[in-house]
Amino acid sequence: MAGRRALKAVLIDLSGTLHIEDTAVPGAQDALNRLRQASVAVKFVTNTTKESKRILFERLQRLNFNLQENEIFTSLSAARSLLEQKQHRPLLLVEDSALEDFTGIETSEPNAVVIGLAPDHFNYSTLNKAFRMILDGAPLIAIHKARYYKRKDGLALGPGPFVTGLEYATDCKATVVGKPEKTFFTQALSDLGCSPSEAVMIGDDARDDVGGAQNAGMLGILVRTGKYREGDENKISPAPHLTCDSFPDAVEHILQNLL
Repeated sequence: MAGRRALKAVLIDLSGTLHIEDTAVPGAQDALNRLRQASVAVKFVTNTTKESKRILFERLQRLNFNLQENEIFTSLSAARSLLEQKQHRPLLLVEDSALEDFTGIETSEPNAVVIGLAPDHFNYSTLNKAFRMILDGAPLIAIHKARYYKRKDGLALGPGPFVTGLEYATDCKATVVGKPEKTFFTQALSDLGCSPSEAVMIGDDARDDVGGAQNAGMLGILVRTGKYREGDENKISPAPHLTCDSFPDAVEHILQNLL
């Protein structure tokens, strides 16, 4: 911790770090309870766009995780903030189960394209509509650009390949709002009253969780669960502060070494 301030906050990824779909990572609930007994703030940060914050919260409650809905900061929240700020009317390429997080946002006669993970909507007709809108000047907003994520049946394509395809076809660059963007991490920390140098991020994605957090000035801990693949820790520079087997090991490291 040389040159760093005392740890005040821990940001925790959800899918792949605490759970995979409806299965908790072994020991994760107890580890979270141990972390809550320490003098640090805890916040859950996720790029999940398959479902709304409410549905995600209910899923975590069913898995017996000790958390409040207002402790979850999602890339959907960050996308909504940007739409409100810019007064865009989006074509929303997200799953139907995520739409409630955009309630009240005007979507008639759309003038912007917003892409999350939308397996049920990623078809030629819809993507071609987005392509034509972007060519006509609509901004392309990516809720995030993850390459892939972990489902219980194996790895699955994330929104990144579809966003990149539209970027390539239209010769434009998407605005990305979720991890690994620095603004996402600073927004997540904003109501915790601490700076990035006083925070650590735990996640299973070397680039988006750990690399993004460390680029924002935080420490990053990579866990070998979820989407992690052998050698992921070597894909980012600087390397993770720590690479460990799972969330309980990350919590143990924090309790023993960072407080």
